Amino acid sequence: MQAKPVSDHALVAIGMAEVCRRAGLLPRASLVQRDLQFLSDTIESKTGVLISLSTIKRLLNGQFARLPQVATLDALARFLDFSDWQHFKNSTVTGTADPASASGDREKRRVAGLRSFRFRVLLFIGLLILATLGLFAVIRVGRPGLANTARAQFSATKVTSNDLPNTVVFRYNVDSVSADSFFIQQSWDVNRRVRIYKKNYTLTDIYYEPGYHVAKLIANDKIIKTVDVSIPTDRWFFYSKDRLPRSQPTYLLLARGVKDGAMQLTLDDLAAAGIDFQRQHEYCAVYFPSRIEASSDNFVMTCRIRMAVASHAACPVIMSEIFCQRYFMYFQTAPKGCTSELTAQFGDNKLSGKTHDLSSLGTDPAAWQHVEFAVRNDSVNIRINGAIMLSDVFHKSCGLITGLGFISNGLTAVDSVDLRTTDGKVLYHNDF
Repeated sequence: MQAKPVSDHALVAIGMAEVCRRAGLLPRASLVQRDLQFLSDTIESKTGVLISLSTIKRLLNGQFARLPQVATLDALARFLDFSDWQHFKNSTVTGTADPASASGDREKRRVAGLRSFRFRVLLFIGLLILATLGLFAVIRVGRPGLANTARAQFSATKVTSNDLPNTVVFRYNVDSVSADSFFIQQSWDVNRRVRIYKKNYTLTDIYYEPGYHVAKLIANDKIIKTVDVSIPTDRWFFYSKDRLPRSQPTYLLLARGVKDGAMQLTLDDLAAAGIDFQRQHEYCAVYFPSRIEASSDNFVMTCRIRMAVASHAACPVIMSEIFCQRYFMYFQTAPKGCTSELTAQFGDNKLSGKTHDLSSLGTDPAAWQHVEFAVRNDSVNIRINGAIMLSDVFHKSCGLITGLGFISNGLTAVDSVDLRTTDGKVLYHNDF
């Protein structure tokens, strides 16, 4: 009996589902940009082949008329422990790597086929479908088991004042709440979610990054309580981090502080911290004051910034951010050819270069850019070198300003920063 033919699209779908499962990622519909980058990095680390984010997205969504390049398919197959794509295809379709083997091996191939990759993938997909249908059913009936959420108690205490890392003690009581499951999430990052249980009242967690964090007490999938956790720096603080979930940052000390009249990291600073600059990292320079008093609804931030040392990444990106109590307030710049990958967010208004034209934010990262980030009465204007590059609006306040920072995939140089209210009150100024 011949095996039922499996289309190339179906083979790619099966392969990508298993790739996601082995990488520990959720179903493809929920993947965001950082998940796609993590998937690309994970495949490259095992196979030595770099698959672009756009190619991974097309493979996940089945958006290709012709079969992708053999090198790409072979890399996926090697990630799944097959020798090449043909080996994967034979094993998936027939449960055997050699259809022309002698009849004496047919029984061995049949047994191996029962344990084959195809069986495991189909079982995984079936369970995933059942779980998804079950989740939708629960959502549609409004989770009738969720009740008494107002009785929950939630608080947080820092072990030290402003040190990093900093252990925080969460105290909670959900004994009176009716729900299927409970979690504490230390910030916006869902990877920092920890399950908790009734009859337990304490959870400790470590904050590795400075900032103004909003911890969440979650019942089922609903946030029922929040508590603010402020870990200021009162100075410029530098660290790097990779893009893996739950990865820990590496703190950086500037050997010279200010070099050539600008605040900047150097390759020597990275070498002293044991960081390989050839690998993809994000480099963060942030400032979080202990005293918080200015609204994010009206401010003007100006700076001069450039990419002093670009990494090997094809698209060098610089992000300028005003940190706030609620939501995000930032925009990114990159070379014009890379603006499809840019993002920006102003309060509840999120912009993606995939669905918005952000080509105006295309710049030469190696050249000095004079940036003005102005917000007045829920209206945003971004100026670069005196010209308005982006104007937009938002509708939900971000609360008070909690800090400012610059994040990039290379080493930036900043030779001046000024942050003040729209009526001229200086919140921070430094000419370095």
